[in-house]
Order: sequence, then C-alpha cells, then structure tokens
Amino acid sequence: MISVDLEGVLPKEQVKHNEEEGHPLGNGGIQIIEAHSEEDISKVLAYANKQDKTVNIVSGGTKRGYGGAIEQADILLSLANYKGIVEHSVGDLTLTVRPGTTLSEITDELGKHGQRIAFDTSWPAMATIGGIVSSNDSGAKRLLYGSARDLVIGTRIVYPDGRVIRTGGKVVKNVAGYDMNKLFIGSMGTLGVISEITIKLRPLPKYEGLSLLHFPIGSEQAIREFSVLILDSMMEPVSLEILTPSIAEKMTGKRHYTLAIAFEDRENAVLDQEKWIREHLPIGVRHSVLHEEEARQWWEKFRHFGPNGYNDDKSGAEIQAALKIGSNNLDVLINLLAADNLADDYHVSIEGHGGLGHGISKVYVKGFPEDIVSYSKALRTKVEEKRGYVACTHLPFALREAVDVWGEKPGYFALLEGIKRINDPKKILNRQRFVGGI
Repeated sequence: MISVDLEGVLPKEQVKHNEEEGHPLGNGGIQIIEAHSEEDISKVLAYANKQDKTVNIVSGGTKRGYGGAIEQADILLSLANYKGIVEHSVGDLTLTVRPGTTLSEITDELGKHGQRIAFDTSWPAMATIGGIVSSNDSGAKRLLYGSARDLVIGTRIVYPDGRVIRTGGKVVKNVAGYDMNKLFIGSMGTLGVISEITIKLRPLPKYEGLSLLHFPIGSEQAIREFSVLILDSMMEPVSLEILTPSIAEKMTGKRHYTLAIAFEDRENAVLDQEKWIREHLPIGVRHSVLHEEEARQWWEKFRHFGPNGYNDDKSGAEIQAALKIGSNNLDVLINLLAADNLADDYHVSIEGHGGLGHGISKVYVKGFPEDIVSYSKALRTKVEEKRGYVACTHLPFALREAVDVWGEKPGYFALLEGIKRINDPKKILNRQRFVGGI
C-alpha cells in the first residue's frame, strides 16, 4: 500500500485512503495527502518521483472539473490546509500568500488596510489563490486590472522531483529578463506545485459606480458601435461586460442583452464618466445606475453563477458545463449570440457573459449529457470560424474525452511538450490535465 510507505514521509494523520468511489469530476487519487507546509509538498513529490507514482493537486476544488483525462492518480495532494498570509507589505502594496487561501479570506484581510487584490473570479469564498493562478482565471474587471499573468510578481515552486525554486520577487519592479512566473501561471499544475504567491495590490476604490444598459432585441449593431465608442474614448471602465438575456434577467429583472459598465475612482471621476454614458446613450436603450454598496452587491451576486465543483446535481439526469471562449474582443457579442441561438437547436439552457474589452466569454450550460456534448462541439465550430477558441472549464469526467476539453493542439504545442519533458520527465504531476494531454 502506498499509505504505508508514505507514513515514513509524513505523519500518518495527514495520509488517508480515499473511500470515495468514482467522483463525477475525476481528478482524484487513491491516497489523499494533506500538506501543511512547503516541506510536506516537497517530501511527497520527491517520494512520488522516486517511486514513479502519479500525483493530482487539489485545493478548494472549484477547478476539479477543468481538464484531466485520468480519473484517479496514485496520490491526491490537498493544499486546502496550506493557507494563510506569509507577508503583507502595506507600503509596497504587495502580498505573499500560500496557495490554499481563499479569495474571500484574502479580501477580508486586505480590506482592514484599505487594500485589495484585483481578482474578481467566481465563487470567491471557495476559490483558492492557488487554483486561480494555476488556471489563470479572471473575471469581468480583467478589462482594467488584468489577469493573474499581470498581477503575480513572484512565486515559490516545488518541482516534481521535490526541489524548490523561486521565480520573480517580492517587489513590483523586478530585474528585467524572462518572467518565469508566466511559465507556471495557467499551466494547470503540470509543471510544479505553487507553494507561495506574491501579488501586487491596489488601494480600495474611493467610489464605485455601475451603469447597466439594456438594449432592445435586434440591437447587435448598436451594442458594437457603442462599445467601440467607449473603448476609443478617454473613459476608463473597469468592465465592459455584455450579459445574455437569461443571465441579465436574473441580475437586473430585464430579459435583454445588457451591458455592465463599471467605474472605480474618485467620486467626481466616476460621476463624470457616468454623465458621458448618459450623453452618448444609443436611442431606445434603457439605462440604470448603481452606486457604492448597491454596485458591490450586484457584483457579489454576479460572481455566483455557474458550476463550482460542488453544486452539480448528482441525482438528476441533467448536468452542467462551463465553457470559456477566447476571441477578438469585438467578436464576443457574435459568440454569445451563437451560444444563445445554438441552445435551442441542441435543447440546452445557457447563461453567458463576455468582455467586449478583453475578449474572454463564459457560457454556463445545463442539459442532458449527449446534448451538452453536441452543443459544445457546435459552438466550438462557430467560434473557430472567427479564429477563437473554446475550452471546457467544467465538465463531468465521463464526457471530457468526448468533447475534447482544450480543442486542437496549438501550433506551439511542441514547445509546451518540451517544457513539460524538462520539468517533469516522468510525467507524475497532474498528468493529462493540460493542452494536448500534457
């Protein structure tokens, strides 16, 4: 038994046999090991590398349905209890934190100092910083604040053989050269285990406003033209997010394509930009504005759509999936319209939104398994016609092979494969979790 060997590596209370049978999302492990320190991670990986044992990584579990063609590895390494703030430099606006720390825990602590982390990803009370960074997850406010690739300035990485390295640093201005952080951000834990993350922070905004523009049916051209107008202006919105009618109805009570334009700045600056919105409002568009606490509550509700790794209905015949679409920013509306139209053809229900400034869309799908598979393939075909891509960020294990989570291998796949071969020659870590089965 692996657990007998591992008891010599870590205390036996941190090692247990997985009694769970066939988790619907896969990405499990025969043995579950709880890491409480970087040293624990290093010891487990060194053991696994020496004994040729495969290792899956989990923390909050919100990304468990994202990729992965192997149902169970030999070891499921849990980082859920490896959490907490290592260092918070208030004056330098930087934070070093362990990977099992949830976004809400970080937000609550930074709020005491008038600061924040500029991630606005879904399910913040469950999503951990390690999972967010490993998947390069982001939200609607990516337009102004960027994604993990823009905000992470340093990491500590445990390599698959147990060695520990540091990339980047703990100050915003690092030495020029290749940014090694980006190698691990978004690699789905296939190159190493992140044991510490250093992130640049922002002050809490002085004032927040949210303008909601409700466009009548058939206003696609008006949405596009207004989006171009605001992007070409001197305005600085933190979001330019278009909502499909289904999600807009839940958020606003109005079943229309709705544009959510947020501003975060000094009060006068926010109000001046909202005045610009009113003065340039397209004909026939209904307009409402939320400020401060109302705006914050709206965004809090917005972050609780879609699957989270725990809210799948295991008893019902229907399932849910999440699709991430990357495209030219102005193709976002075209892709969401296609997602909406195809839903009727394939007998699924969808809720979707996308950034007309950054080009990332998210579509949440519910339906019968065979319908979701057909729908996902059809939507991918439509999106690829415009040179975009579709990745399945949540899908039951049984369907992931049928859909092909990542789509076709990119032209630079040989480079990714070479990096994996150098970092993890035995392929023990998160095997087949990333693009092309890496």
